[in-house]
Amino acid sequence: MRGRCPRCQRGRLFTGFLSLAPACEVCGLDYSFADPADGPAFFAMSIVAVPALGFALWLQFTFDIPLWVHLLVTLPLTVLACVVLLRPLKGWLACSRYFHKAKERSIRSGEGNRGPLLL
Repeated sequence: MRGRCPRCQRGRLFTGFLSLAPACEVCGLDYSFADPADGPAFFAMSIVAVPALGFALWLQFTFDIPLWVHLLVTLPLTVLACVVLLRPLKGWLACSRYFHKAKERSIRSGEGNRGPLLL
């Protein structure tokens, strides 16, 4: 959640707002395994959607406002809430991949590949 290395908790996980560093500058852990792709965006939108909808409905039924007010109030609040959640969620998912030793799977033939393919 603080954007630190999952192994040593001292190095930085991010180089920018959402850019993962290539490796930890303290312990040298390679972060190439840790890219969570679209996971943070999915979780942020899922977490924000219900309260944003509740707020929009409350605003509409309480004050009977026109649509343009929703565009000026509800939409920016929803986008801002999603953006605020992106960095902590990306850090959490990247660190979870480290702690659970998640690895990319590949299609290979032969023994040992009996379960479903999870990418």
